Amino acid sequence: MQLELLNEQGQAASKVEAPETVFGREFNEDLVHQLVTAYRANARQGTRAQKDREQVRHTTAKPFKQKGTGRARAGMSSSPLWRGGGRIFPNLPEENFAQKINKKMYRAGMASILSQLAREGRLAVVESLKLDTPKTKVLADKFKAMNVASTSVLVIADEIDENLYLASRNLKNVFVVEPRYADPVSLVHYKKVLVTKGAIDKLKEMFA
Repeated sequence: MQLELLNEQGQAASKVEAPETVFGREFNEDLVHQLVTAYRANARQGTRAQKDREQVRHTTAKPFKQKGTGRARAGMSSSPLWRGGGRIFPNLPEENFAQKINKKMYRAGMASILSQLAREGRLAVVESLKLDTPKTKVLADKFKAMNVASTSVLVIADEIDENLYLASRNLKNVFVVEPRYADPVSLVHYKKVLVTKGAIDKLKEMFA
């Protein structure tokens, strides 16, 4: 399979060989949905804490007598049925939201996303994105010349030097990562994905 290699002006200058197993797969919507859901669930933290009826601060005295009031009987005001009472199944900080995705499914799902991005024209290959100076304006002008400045951009670079890191961190719609840190949520979220030529081989090693 061949992908277009863009020049500094965002025009297709030539072709670059890309592995069919990574950029030529059929789109598996169910697998991608499961992959994105599991990734977001695994990043979730148990930060909520609720109290059960033993932990709430309420008197243990019987609210009113058992019979003769016409009301339903009640033993204590900490009952989950009462306002301010304890929860029946309280959320705890140690709650685990993790979902397991095996390596074969993860590789297939990532390759399916990359293949669909290539078919939709949202994925492009560039020679490199090395900068001589850590200036945000230099990188912004480069994206502007490539006609991607008006959209969100995910850059997958084989090597991220200090200049590229410092220049990209002030651009709110730009995210620069190495191939090993590329995740399914970012691939789906960003409108345009730029992959450096050197990162193609690394993606092949990871997902082929």
